[in-house]
Amino acid sequence: MISEAAFWTLTAALGVGTFLIRFSFLGLFGGRQLPDWALLHLKYVGAAVFPALITPLLLWPDATGGQTDPIRLLAAAAAFVAGVRFGVVPAIVAGMGSLYLLQFITGA
Repeated sequence: MISEAAFWTLTAALGVGTFLIRFSFLGLFGGRQLPDWALLHLKYVGAAVFPALITPLLLWPDATGGQTDPIRLLAAAAAFVAGVRFGVVPAIVAGMGSLYLLQFITGA
């Protein structure tokens, strides 16, 4: 187990590190226009981060002990189709609704 002093030292160091990461963009570039090449690359950050967050939860979910679950894959497909066609909120409703409905039907 970690000692209390080490815990608080680590917590403070992580807080300073997080502040410096955010300050590097907000404090240093907050009042300036970024160059076009930087804006081009930053445009794709959200599209790259979102799948990186979702894929492990979809393919190796903790709820199933790390086993791929066909019900979750179908719910993700329903959310994707609804998101492409109708937008974010319908995608959330379709994904959650189909997940819970399929779990109820199959008894999983």
